[in-house]
Amino acid sequence: MKGNELKPRIGIFGRRNYGKSSLINFLTGQQIAIVSETPGATTDPVRKTMELAGVGPVVWVDTAGVDDSGSLGSLRVQKTLQELQQSDLAVILLAANSLNNEELDLVSACRKASVPFLVLYAKSDAVPPSDAFLQQVKTRLELDSVPFVFNVNDLCFREPLLSLIRSSLPESAYRHRSLLGDVLHPGDKVLMVTPIDSSAPEGRMILPQVQVLRDILDNDAIALVCKETELVQTLQSLSEPPRLVVTDSQAYAFVSKVVPDDVFLTSFSIVLARAKGLFDDYIKGTPMLDNLKEGDRILMLESCTHNVTCEDIGRVKLPKLISQHVGCKLHFDAVAGLSAIERPLSDYALIIQCGGCVVTPKQLASRLAPAISAGIPVSNYGLALAYLNGIFNRSMRIFNI
Repeated sequence: MKGNELKPRIGIFGRRNYGKSSLINFLTGQQIAIVSETPGATTDPVRKTMELAGVGPVVWVDTAGVDDSGSLGSLRVQKTLQELQQSDLAVILLAANSLNNEELDLVSACRKASVPFLVLYAKSDAVPPSDAFLQQVKTRLELDSVPFVFNVNDLCFREPLLSLIRSSLPESAYRHRSLLGDVLHPGDKVLMVTPIDSSAPEGRMILPQVQVLRDILDNDAIALVCKETELVQTLQSLSEPPRLVVTDSQAYAFVSKVVPDDVFLTSFSIVLARAKGLFDDYIKGTPMLDNLKEGDRILMLESCTHNVTCEDIGRVKLPKLISQHVGCKLHFDAVAGLSAIERPLSDYALIIQCGGCVVTPKQLASRLAPAISAGIPVSNYGLALAYLNGIFNRSMRIFNI
């Protein structure tokens, strides 16, 4: 049900040859990352999933040194800083009794991005830290305690390190939040409407549908599933209407006409958007669809990478509906995954994010934070489609909004 992208990410950061790769190998007990005395052995982020007791699966991320140089080095540093913003916990390494701008900048970036962080002193067997240095680090970095000192050649450090990391990782990064638990009761019937078209994955359901299905079962409710073409027949076969219908957003227009007004109706994308955070920002930004004017540019953000078809919701159907809604020429850009946004954010009148089913709340928040800070309205695929189909308020009713 969950890919690596949905697990808490713990990034290891520091200068070249400070033992970041060795630490990953030490913590996992495997030779995952290349270790070399030559600085710059790690060029791209290296990820490894591990079961962390008391937390569950986490993803360790080994990164390139923040002191890398040259044109390629600058690109590696940029990639490293992107990883930091998406981390649920940053582990910053010190060594050789040295504290310079690289470490100060890392701590500053963590605080700016609201990323919890740990500062550790590595390679203590090679150059032990002085007490004066550890106190200096505590003062200059405004830490609650001096850095934890360790070396990867002594196994006695492994469990204390894992315990420290475990206690420093925010519970919000790994505690499962129910998608519908606060609006469902045991025995409630929930009907899922899942269209199957050319954009549907072969032989399986899409992740939001799987996640909602599992959540319905976890809350002791009764899950019913049909395609939109069987919706009328399904409703007629029930002795009483379902309490809630959750539909794929692209079928909103049809489903909203078929499902009785007294039955709660929402979409998979809206359910996911609510669970991922930023829901209030989406609700505030969605009505800006009415204010779009000739020549405005809209950014469509897709969290996953997929094959684009003629029925693609974010690149075909939604842009077409928005253009029809405003009745003028608009420009649409689409960016998939966590790829860089090439244009300045100020070029966009509106940003519309997909449901974000394959990214963590931290990744999604980091992606949209610059736009929100700049006052650019943001929306979500599901909320935008509900608004364009005139059922925005209805789609919120189950959540008492």
